[in-house]
Amino acid sequence: MRIVHVSDCYPPRLGGIETQVRALAVRQAAAGHDVHVITATPGERIRNGTETLDGVTVHRTTFKLPADLPVHPQVTKVLREQLQFGGPAGAADAVHVHGGVVSPFAYPGAYVARKLALPTVLTIHGVWGGVFTPVARLSENLTKWARWGVELSAVSDAAADPMRDVVGPGTPVSLLPNGIDVDQWRVSPVAGDPLETRLVAVMRLAPRKRTMPLVRMARAASQRLPQGHRMRLTIVGNGPLLSQVQRYVEKQGLTTGRFVVDLPGRLAPDQVRATLAASDAFVAPAQLESFGIAALEARTAGLPVLAYESTGIRSFVRHEVEGLLARDDAHMVENMARIGSDAELRQAIATHNRTTEPEQSWPHVLQTAEQLYASAARATARP
Repeated sequence: MRIVHVSDCYPPRLGGIETQVRALAVRQAAAGHDVHVITATPGERIRNGTETLDGVTVHRTTFKLPADLPVHPQVTKVLREQLQFGGPAGAADAVHVHGGVVSPFAYPGAYVARKLALPTVLTIHGVWGGVFTPVARLSENLTKWARWGVELSAVSDAAADPMRDVVGPGTPVSLLPNGIDVDQWRVSPVAGDPLETRLVAVMRLAPRKRTMPLVRMARAASQRLPQGHRMRLTIVGNGPLLSQVQRYVEKQGLTTGRFVVDLPGRLAPDQVRATLAASDAFVAPAQLESFGIAALEARTAGLPVLAYESTGIRSFVRHEVEGLLARDDAHMVENMARIGSDAELRQAIATHNRTTEPEQSWPHVLQTAEQLYASAARATARP
């Protein structure tokens, strides 16, 4: 097949959507497909033009803006030039549009692809909602896309449910989850002190990820542990809140004692895996999480995952099966204390996670994507 992905962002820019689009495209190319990406992100060597990276043909069409924002004043025109018959990415068997909460470059791709009668799949990678989401505009577009025959999908139920509310029960919204290399994230657990519960979080230290609430909740949970037990929280990552968290840890004396916080900063993937292997449970403190790839990596590594039931993490973590899901912060504190106090529960969840492969493995994701492309092709063929 010739598969064309349309994404606002793509490497070398780093982020959740661009990382997953690249991983999907590279694996599709390795499977023998002719894979293209159209993006508004400049490359390391070119701003506008075509290059081949990891077997994927990348078409970059950018407009000079501060911070290289993925906005192009002639987005419809440049996408049509790429996708039309005879264009560099033309004659596509499937056009796969990837969108977030706001995607000024990618979303017009759904309109252009359908105007050109190309089979089109749209995958939403973000959760609609909150004060920063232009819900009315997105809802209007979603209704149009459904009417035009675009195959709708999202990375999780948390991302899909708002879409389903808009289009109604008669229009399916499928799940196309982010993928994971299961073998890469399998680790051998490293035993620790049985009196110390080792919690770990891997995230960007930014307000949306709720770093400070995480520290406070873990501290409160540590005070509920049985006498003689301790809790250690390791927060892997960097970001604008790192210095604030460091000051809090030092001021509160959280470097020794019953509750300790470690801040190793950003780590390489091998170091992250080693940290997961030497931990007892993973904590995801964000309440606006469309998927949670770090949580999936931890679940694949065998760790019980503590998260919120309102997030996309519930797509791969069931309460008391792969981890513990909280309703709110008070419930999260309870779950942290429970995972630290109940060694039998912690071990049962860890054993399940180590011996059960998640459905989000790449072979499953690739198969699901091809099923969506086939469905889009059938919709396009109908009069």
